[in-house]
Amino acid sequence: MSRSFHRRGLLLILSSPSGAGKSTLSRRLMEWDPTLRFSVSATTRSPRPGEQEGREYYFKTRGQFETLVAQGQMLEHAEVFGNFYGSPRGPVEAAMAEGRDTLFDVDWQGGQQIAHAMGRDVVSVFILPPSIAALESRLNGRGQDAPEVIKGRMDKALSEISHWSEYNYVIVNDDLDRAFDDLVTILRAERLKRDRQPELADFVRGLNREFAAR
Repeated sequence: MSRSFHRRGLLLILSSPSGAGKSTLSRRLMEWDPTLRFSVSATTRSPRPGEQEGREYYFKTRGQFETLVAQGQMLEHAEVFGNFYGSPRGPVEAAMAEGRDTLFDVDWQGGQQIAHAMGRDVVSVFILPPSIAALESRLNGRGQDAPEVIKGRMDKALSEISHWSEYNYVIVNDDLDRAFDDLVTILRAERLKRDRQPELADFVRGLNREFAAR
């Protein structure tokens, strides 16, 4: 059995066009490791019935949100239909210090903002469909969206896929089980990186002391 060290948590960004399987892979990943958590976003929209502060969102006034942005306390943010949404830095950094990983379901623009803010702590993965025909078939197979909505998602997919090369890893989801195995392999390898395990240096110094005492 290999020795485990306390490590610094990482930020795992998953992006894909709608219908490529990102949500399913995210759900399976959190079932595989229950310590993995989605980042809870902040928003300026009003809470809906049943929503709780800190569970679905951190609810902020527009002034509070703008102050957080100005103070550098938002890893990424955007305005959507008149409301701001963003990822607060504080809870993510607390999780990292405790060795817990945070999962982000964001588009390429949000991913770029997070990568710029957090640098080496970010691991980004883009999920591609096996073909455009397969992507459209999956969207139609859901039976949830009107034809005009599906067309809009397909039009947006072209723009999203064009940013694939900006990610650390790319997975083609032509087989869900294999794509999931690839995602787990990426996460395991990234967790073992030397600079995510600050206790390694002390461990090696201890080995050297053992050598010196022989």
